[in-house]
Amino acid sequence: MSSKLQRLVSWEGFLLVLLLITIFINSSIAPAYLSIENWINIFQLSIEKIIVVLAMTFIIINAEIDLSVASVMGLSAAVLAYLHLAGVPMGFAVAAALLIGLLCGLFNGFWISFIGLPSLVVTLATLIMFRGGARILLEDRSVGNFPDWFNALGQKGLVGPFPIALILFALFVILVVIILEYSGFGRYVYVIGNSKDVAQYSGIKVRRVKMTLFTMSAFAAAIAGVLFASRLGAVRGDTALGFELDIITMVLLGGVSIFGGSGSIYGVLLSILIVLNLRNGMSLVNLTGHLQTGVIGILLILSVLIPNLAGYVRRTWEKRQYAQETAV
Repeated sequence: MSSKLQRLVSWEGFLLVLLLITIFINSSIAPAYLSIENWINIFQLSIEKIIVVLAMTFIIINAEIDLSVASVMGLSAAVLAYLHLAGVPMGFAVAAALLIGLLCGLFNGFWISFIGLPSLVVTLATLIMFRGGARILLEDRSVGNFPDWFNALGQKGLVGPFPIALILFALFVILVVIILEYSGFGRYVYVIGNSKDVAQYSGIKVRRVKMTLFTMSAFAAAIAGVLFASRLGAVRGDTALGFELDIITMVLLGGVSIFGGSGSIYGVLLSILIVLNLRNGMSLVNLTGHLQTGVIGILLILSVLIPNLAGYVRRTWEKRQYAQETAV
């Protein structure tokens, strides 16, 4: 089979078709959907999530999971708001919020990389712990009244109509493609995801790679938390609550195996476009946020189920072909 045909029948090819169908349906519902302003709005409403998706892609390819990313977003935003309320200059508050994200990542990475605890257990525990920290800092208050320059980061265009968060996302995409597809570190991520034991025998510093990935994941979440606070202009203790559902769905729908070792950033980028446009389409037909979340949950199940079914069908077909060839 030629490489072009393989790409066409690949998971990425399926996602491309699904994206085109979604765009066609949305444009039929609302002609203004195809305008540049609407597309910028589509990205801007979920820009914080998709920044974290890029980091989560590394984590899941490495056969790990980070359930705490949304809580890190909330905690970082809460630290920023708390310090602002205490009269700390906003620049220092932003730096402190990013530092908290870095420390959260180091905390997760230590227990997973050096102690050897499962990432599912560790990040489930820190999901609760970090969220609790955000609620303790802000209680039931909504803290806002941030400086104009800070609000402008998430609400105004930096280059024409494009906000700084969208420009940052584009730069992160380029960086992630280079690291994951063309660097030695990216190859280490895949090798460890396929077999940690093989990676260790090959001389790869598995602990260091995993520590780097969890630190990077939490730091990306802290950046997203700061940008989210800037875009909304206010922070609560439940900021970014439940965001991990969309984030993990986008990665798995992109063809990254939940068991690690396979997947590509290109599939994840297509998945991001599908989920964002799907949410936009559901908003156009006035589906509530809870119904949208239910649809995303179903999509998460299908994103794991369909590749497994496809793999089963492929293996069954290959066995039959082999049996026919040997029978001859």
